[in-house]
Amino acid sequence: MWLTLIRHAQPAYVVDGVAWSDPSLTELGRDQAQRVAERVKQWDIDELWVSTMVRARETAEPIAEETGLEPQVMGWLAEIQNPPDWDGSPADEIEEFFASAQDRTVDELWEGAPGGESFRDFHKRIHGGLDETFATRGITQANPAHLWSGVDERRVVVVAHGGTNALIVGKLLGVDAVPWEWDRFSHVHSGVSRLVSRPTAGHHAWSLRALSDRTHLPPEMVTS
Repeated sequence: MWLTLIRHAQPAYVVDGVAWSDPSLTELGRDQAQRVAERVKQWDIDELWVSTMVRARETAEPIAEETGLEPQVMGWLAEIQNPPDWDGSPADEIEEFFASAQDRTVDELWEGAPGGESFRDFHKRIHGGLDETFATRGITQANPAHLWSGVDERRVVVVAHGGTNALIVGKLLGVDAVPWEWDRFSHVHSGVSRLVSRPTAGHHAWSLRALSDRTHLPPEMVTS
């Protein structure tokens, strides 16, 4: 099996100094999405999983058109949820929060932004959602937990987010969770990561073959 993780293309997070939590893509973002779709159409894929968030669904639209696959929209793939009052707030205030947030303790980092989804809950949602989605396809964790049973030959493309994709990579590689997954497994907009399963000890283990590959983009179109 191989699992290809695509981060959404560039969204309009800030418009006229105002921040938005789930915006549409920018014009550049739509170009990025089309370029990654043209890359995906060269692969023989079986399933297309997509986050419910606007920026992911818009990124997946050209992929669905190029491949003819119906997107399977899954709520658990959504990015960590920001505090509701951030939507429509001055962008510089949110930037100030992130600039100072890195000075917090590890325990404080796990709590996330006040009023938003905590990193603990985010990890539980992503890891639990992957387990449940795999289980419906007959794929389960073996003992030891870093090995998997029931893995088949299907090829899946996931269009989601930097945080979501990073957590999936960490879980499948058996890496201990931390509240800074975005930095550990960083993805540019429309970046492509791939995990491939390999027979191991009577089960399957996952191998990371690409992380945030952006060869479908010229250098001037790479954004983060």
